[in-house]
Amino acid sequence: MGEITLGVEEEFVLLDPSTGAAVLAGPVLARMLDGEPGVQQEVMRFQVETATRVCTSLDDLGRELIRLRRLAAGAAVSAGCLLVASGMAPYSAPGLAALTDRPRYQDLARRFGPLVAGAGGACGCHVHVGVPSRDLGVQVLARLWPWLAPLLAITANSPIADGRDTAWASCRYPTWSRWPTASVPEMWPDAAAYDAAVRHLIGQGAALDEQGIYFPARLSPRYPTVEVRVADACLDVGTAVLLAGLTRALVATALAEIGQGTPLPGAPASGVNAALAAAARHGLAGPAIDPFTGHAADARSTVSRLIDHVYPALSDHGDAQTIIGLLRRLDRQGTGADRQRALFASAASPPAFARALARATRIDSDAGHAGMDMERTIQR
Repeated sequence: MGEITLGVEEEFVLLDPSTGAAVLAGPVLARMLDGEPGVQQEVMRFQVETATRVCTSLDDLGRELIRLRRLAAGAAVSAGCLLVASGMAPYSAPGLAALTDRPRYQDLARRFGPLVAGAGGACGCHVHVGVPSRDLGVQVLARLWPWLAPLLAITANSPIADGRDTAWASCRYPTWSRWPTASVPEMWPDAAAYDAAVRHLIGQGAALDEQGIYFPARLSPRYPTVEVRVADACLDVGTAVLLAGLTRALVATALAEIGQGTPLPGAPASGVNAALAAAARHGLAGPAIDPFTGHAADARSTVSRLIDHVYPALSDHGDAQTIIGLLRRLDRQGTGADRQRALFASAASPPAFARALARATRIDSDAGHAGMDMERTIQR
């Protein structure tokens, strides 16, 4: 199997170190890093987005993620705020008053004001994986749906919002899923049918444009990739690399199955959506839903099933050792949601919690990475 390219977009919140509140410093960071194409403004001014270059290995990707986090975190400190990787701001945010002053975002707010106010500040980790054609990409999407829930469970990282524990491992997911196009859709036979469905949704007013189609996985409107959008912003680089490696292996497995004529597995959209809701609620710390049967399952068993499914692809890319090591690290340290809850319980105040999240966000960056060994650096 040839190398399959990948890239990652990470969204971050900017917090005040003295209060923990969201800070409208995104435009300031964008100006400070004007020469870096990998750092961009987001929908809300208390957010910033980074985007890696196209990578062919997980080592390469890890270095890029560390470089960009270090760059953005340093700029945030210079701007008097903290860069934090969390699916939602942990304390109240200003709503539409924080909207970035760009025409598309203004149009989005006019069309979907309450949704933008509530979900506009949600932060995700989006993985792009290269595909040979859009027709194959559509077929890949149909084979990805059943595996999205364990990816969400692994990356759940937003239990705290409005200064309280929401009882969700990912409160970002139910907030984000209020968008009209955010649920798992029908399956399409080819790119023409996919494009027709997208045009229909836009024509109905369910989305502003193609970029506003928020399927949990979709054909990227900008790149020749499948884009998996279901994950929370990952608390640390290791989890982001784990997500990216598993996503690429899922795409590679799907392409191999398509080439071999393997029948499409039966997993109705209702079962996939139920599995996603359970993953968002519990992460890896509670029950899950098997999307194939709709029956209750153990969350960690769904991850084991995922690994069994993609292990040949992981081996083909030389990623198996890294991914297994990162899963062991996840078992030791817990998910981002587990770690956030522990930090929240031990923090004496909102600013102490914000600072703890910022340290967790950049801990891999501070570790140093000259000649980075993935096994040693991101598994700390």
